[in-house]
Amino acid sequence: MTGLGTTSPVGGDVASTWDALVAGRSGVRFLTDDWAEQMPVKIAGRIAVEPTEVLERVKARRLDRSSQFAMVAAMEAWKDSGLDAAQESGDLDGDRVGVAMASGIGGVTTLLDNYDALKEKGPRRVSPLAVPMLMPNAPAAQISLYVGARAAVNTPVSACASGNEGIALAVDQIRLGRADVVLAGGTEAAIHPLPMAAFANMMALSKTASGPEGGDPTAVSRPWDTGRDGFVLGEGAGVLVLESYEHAVARGARIYAEVLGAGITADSHDIAQPDPAGRGGTRAILRCLAESEISASDIAHINAHATSTPQGDIAEGLMIHATLGSHASDVVVTSTKSMTGHLLGGAGALEAIATVMALHHRVVPPTINLDNLDPQVELDIATKPRDLPVGDIAALNNSFGFGGANVAVAFGTI
Repeated sequence: MTGLGTTSPVGGDVASTWDALVAGRSGVRFLTDDWAEQMPVKIAGRIAVEPTEVLERVKARRLDRSSQFAMVAAMEAWKDSGLDAAQESGDLDGDRVGVAMASGIGGVTTLLDNYDALKEKGPRRVSPLAVPMLMPNAPAAQISLYVGARAAVNTPVSACASGNEGIALAVDQIRLGRADVVLAGGTEAAIHPLPMAAFANMMALSKTASGPEGGDPTAVSRPWDTGRDGFVLGEGAGVLVLESYEHAVARGARIYAEVLGAGITADSHDIAQPDPAGRGGTRAILRCLAESEISASDIAHINAHATSTPQGDIAEGLMIHATLGSHASDVVVTSTKSMTGHLLGGAGALEAIATVMALHHRVVPPTINLDNLDPQVELDIATKPRDLPVGDIAALNNSFGFGGANVAVAFGTI
């Protein structure tokens, strides 16, 4: 891992995002859009810095919001890796550079806005750029154009597990010898009336603070707390530059951490509900440990999927105990979704960055709003910043999605 980039509800780049996470600052706010007034849920994790403050306005207008986020994150990660200089000097072989940029639902804003234009003004008012803007692989394609990537350019779509799956796919591309460098991650821009209404009507979103009595939006996302009643929708993107160890060392790159391995499984249980016993996620974590060639005792930290839903948080606790056994109580667990909300297809990527930064700085960000721990959850959850031990350690990043998708990725210090 040689480069990191993000735009998130708590910061416009990696440094500001990391500072906010360690400080326990939430990015959840009341929505100020006119359409929010009629919505049953009126809060979300909007990005902290609009992409138009980074991208050229002409360029931004030709991109769906999800691609805008992806480009902001990719530009930061690419520069952070130092590969931008190699690209400019002609010392980088684009045939050996790939992209694995995920999205849960693609360019939904472009799709719905153009459908409104079709209904209200007729077919001639549909943008000729609608298709290349709304297609799910648009973020990956835009990144490939920016960095000159000519190896595989992929778009994993596995709901809320998509971003983490992008990282797993990137690792495979490098290990199979298909690329030396892969920009991996995920993006999502779903804060729009239709997705908001759909998630609310399926009882997935928390309605706390959205009623007539109001409330504090920053206190709504509360993983593992007895008062949790659903997730808070967030938006943003995360991009990580992965390289083969040999390629990174040969150019003298700064290395944040190593991707040790990944595990990917499916529940085959329900289209939207998690398996209450967490069996699919358990298998994903076990496969991740096996591929990484590490044992439970090597894990010092877990950035949990924990979205603040009644069933999902319990199931993940069961997975952690089933896979780590007696060592589960020694692992420092956190959920950064308590501050960012749930970025859907971008969640795993943002949380991978948080996991890598935790290893790099040896500090675990807190889980905020955990006032009353659910008695069914027997985990060591950080409620304030916690130091990680010295020496070689590993950390897990868990992601689980609708359709029964499960992805666990292990990172190690280096």
